[in-house]
Amino acid sequence: MKPLNYAILKHFTKVDEACAEEVIESLRGEYGKFKALNKKAVISALMTAEANGLLEETRFELDQAGELRIYYHAHEEGADTINKYIKD
Repeated sequence: MKPLNYAILKHFTKVDEACAEEVIESLRGEYGKFKALNKKAVISALMTAEANGLLEETRFELDQAGELRIYYHAHEEGADTINKYIKD
């Protein structure tokens, strides 16, 4: 099993885009018992990946509760870097 942050990054090489809630739902089966699999920690990981040039924002919207959802994707160079360092 990969570290959670690695799994979060690797998720973006397999989808067109995702928000924190979608990442959590996708990883819940394997990482559901991890304390760090929560919205605040995942958003922090996504923002760090964006600051490091691995991900970029694609869009944002308000969910039904009025909370902001920010969607990210791994651009080609970011995906290549993620795949180079994090193997399946």
